[in-house]
Amino acid sequence: LLASSSLLAAQPLQPFQASYTADWKQLPFTGTAERSLQQQADGNWKLSFKASMLVAGVSESSTFRLQGDQLQPLRYKYDRTGLGKPRKNRQEFDWTAMQVNGSGKDGIIQLPLHAGILDKSSYQLALQHDIANGVDQLSYIVLDGDDLDTYDFRLLGAERIETPLGQLNTIKVERVRDPGQNKRKTTLWFAKDWGYLLVQLNQVERDGKEYTIMLQEGLVDGQVVKGLN
Repeated sequence: LLASSSLLAAQPLQPFQASYTADWKQLPFTGTAERSLQQQADGNWKLSFKASMLVAGVSESSTFRLQGDQLQPLRYKYDRTGLGKPRKNRQEFDWTAMQVNGSGKDGIIQLPLHAGILDKSSYQLALQHDIANGVDQLSYIVLDGDDLDTYDFRLLGAERIETPLGQLNTIKVERVRDPGQNKRKTTLWFAKDWGYLLVQLNQVERDGKEYTIMLQEGLVDGQVVKGLN
């Protein structure tokens, strides 16, 4: 991860705003989602995601900074309503004391911090930029609740896909999991011509439930995302 994060300097962060439709295959309605990256007045960055449907809502955000050539999370928030019991996660990353403090479903979190750790939102941006910079080893140390997990991804190659904006050239990526322990499947498509913006995500849960988000509108570094046709 340290090697791949240094490549953020090779291609500067580009602010973006994107809206998506969210489709649960087993439900007779769709929802909407929004994702954005904006630089704050203090120079830090904020990556935000919000999704809403008739029966549920999710919001997630990561505030982080670029410390030299390192992406360092500072604050992570997650809220879920509907679809069972509401859930909240909070994490504060203290890089001076080298400690992360927070709260989640299991109560108070207090863990030692070390270089290379990302939260469950900021790793997505590291993945996006590593793909943009041609990194083959896509592996990230992620604070997931009160545990550190390694998230591995595999490049599946280039694919031109049809979207509401027209055809887009994408790079297809999948999450690598142990099939004997976890039957979830995650596939992502990133736009090659638009800063490797997330275009589509498909998730199949352990119980077979499936959902897809698809890009509807996008703005990358002030430019409106357009298809090839």
